[in-house]
Formats: sequence, C-alpha cells, structure tokens
Amino acid sequence: MEIHSVKGGLAAHIRAHLSELRDTEARVAQVVLDKGAELVHLSVSDVATLAGTAPSSVVRACQRLGFRGYQELKIAAARQAPAPEPSRDQDPAARALTDTVRAAREALDGVAATVSPDQLRAAARMVDAADRVLVVGAGLSGAVALDTAYRLRALGCAVDAPADPLTAQLAAAQLTPADVCLAISHTGATRSTVDAARRARQAGTPVVALTSYACSPLTESSTCTLVAGGQDLVFGLETVASRLAHLTVVDALALTLLGLRGETAEAALRLAADVTVDHSY
Repeated sequence: MEIHSVKGGLAAHIRAHLSELRDTEARVAQVVLDKGAELVHLSVSDVATLAGTAPSSVVRACQRLGFRGYQELKIAAARQAPAPEPSRDQDPAARALTDTVRAAREALDGVAATVSPDQLRAAARMVDAADRVLVVGAGLSGAVALDTAYRLRALGCAVDAPADPLTAQLAAAQLTPADVCLAISHTGATRSTVDAARRARQAGTPVVALTSYACSPLTESSTCTLVAGGQDLVFGLETVASRLAHLTVVDALALTLLGLRGETAEAALRLAADVTVDHSY
C-alpha cells in the first residue's frame, strides 16, 4: 500500500480505521501501533501472543486494514521512522510547546496517508457541480466550517454556513439534489452535524464528510468521505491536531476546486482580493 511509505502513514491509517475493527482485531492493531518499526522483528505468532489472540486473527486484522497479509504490514512498518518521545522538560510551557508541535506534525504527516487524490478530486467535483453548498460544523469544527465557507465563497461558490445548529438543520432540509452539504466533525459523532447531514441525504443531496475517523455516524450518511485524522490522542492536543489536519484538507480541496473552475474561480479570487484590500490599512 503506497500510502504507508509516507512518514507516519501506517500509524495514521490504523488509528483512522480502529473503530471498524472487532475486539481481537483492535488488540492486534494496538500491538502494531505500540511496536512501530520494531514489528519487523516479530513473527505473526509473536504478535498473536502480545495481542492475546490467534495467528489467524492477526492475518484477518491485517486484511481488514487493507493489507494482503501480515508480511505486507511488516514491510510498511519497517518504513516508518521511530516516533519521537514526548517531552520530559520540567518547564510546563516548554513541554506544552514541544508536545503540541509534535502532535501537529504527526497529524499533518498523516493527512497524505488517509486522504487520497481520488477522494479529494471526487469531493471537489461534487462542490464544483453544486448550485449551492451548505457547510455545517459545531464546536471546534465550527471554526473550520467558517474557514471552509470563506474559501469556497472566494472561489465563486454560493455558500451558506449557519452558525446556529437549528438553522443548519433547517437549511439542510431545504437542500435539493442539485446542491451539496459539506459536514465537518472531528469525531464524526457530533449530533447537530450528523443530523444536518442526515436531513441533507433525506432531501436527496450529496454529502461530503470531513472527519478524523473512517467509521462514524457521520460517514454512514456521507456520499464522499475525507478522513483527515489518525493522530495519536494526547489529552488536549487531539482537537488542535485535528483542526490543523482538517484545515490542510480544506486548503487542498480549494486548490483542486480552483483547477476545476478555471477562469471563473480566478475572477472570483480577484474580486475577493479587491474586497480584502479595501479593509486593510
């Protein structure tokens, strides 16, 4: 699997798909995460013992994760750079800065492993073809939703991004099959966002989901899913890292859309630049 040659790609891929695995398979996946590049020295029986399961379960877990078998997973693990150790600095500020930067770097490294060009292209085409784009997101994802709406509007898209969750659900229910709903949620389980996506699908509207996990209530309602996650969950840092990963995908989506829309988007960007300069000293 080519994506796993990316630094941090294997770990990001596994974490993004953990929720899809059964109990024994999840234990195997955790052993893979814990051992990292050291996995190359372990046999399938070694992993089975560490996971408290049978070798056949190890093979099934590898296949559920998209590998042909354990040997292919070992090759992917051998390509991974050792994970940096968390900061042991006694200064809380220095430790916080080091750990935050580490989490952000790992999240960005993982984006290339969990988002494929084909998925990005499909999402961009859906947005490009839509008469209107509804962007929904709540909590910390709400800021990402507002940023997304601004970028799409600057490219000439007709965009609505209600901050109020009830208004967002009403807007979703009023969409048509010619529109698109772009739903953003780190967990993929935020009730207001998931409900808006479900209402959009009930209206026959395509839904693009941007989330950190491949299997969630939000992905069940999505037409196209962009999984930009897979970062290790360190208390207080997962939300920061997920927002950076999601904003990176939004940037990539905007650039892909710019290529699709051509001169129309270029003209919209020039107009946006004119508006912006009028508000600068």
